[in-house]
Amino acid sequence: MIIVLKPRADAQVVNHVLERIAALGLTPHLSQGVSRTIIGVIGDESKLATLPLQAIEGVEQVVPILKPYKLASREFHPEGSAFEIKGVKIGGGGLAVIAGPCAIESEDLLVEIAGRVRAAGANILRGGAFKPRTSPYSFQGLGEEGLKILQAVGEQFQMPVVTEVMDPRQLEMVEQYADILQIGARNMQNFDLLKECGRTRIPVLLKRGMSATVKDLLMSAEYVLSEGNRQVILCERGIRTFEDSTRNTLDLSIVPNCQLQSHLPIIVDPSHGTGRPELIPAMARAAIAAGADGIHIEVHSCPERALSDGPQALVPDQFDRLMVEIRALADLMGKTITSQTGETAVCAPC
Repeated sequence: MIIVLKPRADAQVVNHVLERIAALGLTPHLSQGVSRTIIGVIGDESKLATLPLQAIEGVEQVVPILKPYKLASREFHPEGSAFEIKGVKIGGGGLAVIAGPCAIESEDLLVEIAGRVRAAGANILRGGAFKPRTSPYSFQGLGEEGLKILQAVGEQFQMPVVTEVMDPRQLEMVEQYADILQIGARNMQNFDLLKECGRTRIPVLLKRGMSATVKDLLMSAEYVLSEGNRQVILCERGIRTFEDSTRNTLDLSIVPNCQLQSHLPIIVDPSHGTGRPELIPAMARAAIAAGADGIHIEVHSCPERALSDGPQALVPDQFDRLMVEIRALADLMGKTITSQTGETAVCAPC
């Protein structure tokens, strides 16, 4: 349930309510907006029967949260969440443009790709050091060496970096190098991994599972939030359907659907969602038009030689042209693309 305090409730009132909830062995979660303070209560709510909450001075209303994802719900946090990662704003009008190769293959190649996407206007660099592959004989990533390369290149181009963590045992290593922890579609319901990521304070990019419902996705986000990490970014990357002309079916209805149900930012990955580079620009534009808080694009300077997912990557020239369109669309939608320097990123001429 959530406890809504009266407008302009002071710190003494807030602390008193928090103490009464904690005394019952329940966990309070404080959410302070511009004009309202809301306290979410997690745990066995039957214990609250012994506590007349509305009799406490400063409490205006007590509302049960009907949805199973309590901390991720709009009921708990009516305003959309927004946060900054090294000066890059995500949510609240900030548009994340995440770009880079599927896998980190070498430092020279990553420098080349990062330079191009940064010049075009991307503000977050992606690259996989650990690659979950269908075949055990496929390239599995460079591991820690790849993480070192990603961190160094991100610093060189002043871009925060995101990379996937696949196992709780990798987390201690990955968090030394990454600014955002990506949980891939195959691990969306790896609950031990979700909880461990929740115990960090590093933002988490949570990708929707291949057969997951919106509720499933938000329940997975709840695992991260329940451990104290409030910086969760949802990501639509396509789901499995009967359609076989695309890699997956990109479900853009999830953007307004999630925004109605949850306060968490949501971005869209049209690279995995379609698997076809000729479809990526249209789906990226459509995602932003639908209200997404960002896009996630795979870019490679020579896709035919890529060690992972080359067929779904844009080449830098294609990404340049897309970013000109994204810039115009972002302006129309009232969104800004900020960089690590705190300035609005500027696209290079194509």
